Amino acid sequence: MASFSLDDIRAAAEARYGSTDIELGGETVRLLNPLRLTKAKRDKLTTLQDRMGEDDADQEQLLSDAISLVAESTAGAEALLSTIDGDLAVLVEIFDRYGRSTQVGEASASAA
Repeated sequence: MASFSLDDIRAAAEARYGSTDIELGGETVRLLNPLRLTKAKRDKLTTLQDRMGEDDADQEQLLSDAISLVAESTAGAEALLSTIDGDLAVLVEIFDRYGRSTQVGEASASAA
């Protein structure tokens, strides 16, 4: 019978569903994988992503809100957003990298 500690399982979850880390002047801002967020925050993130596709969406505000939502700390999110200073291209790049790094792999087809 296999036996695992909760710490073993947490370490495996962190390795598989870890954060997207951004170095910022000697500190690290961690953007948490959606699977590591509470259900309420995951739902808010989904709503923000849905709103990004609307014609009249304020992309800068929505991306900033999404980064604030997924950041591990409020202070880290505020420092990152302050440094970005509304640069939409940088916001898009951060969110794109975040999205790519948090994709859950698809199940592979079984060999027939």
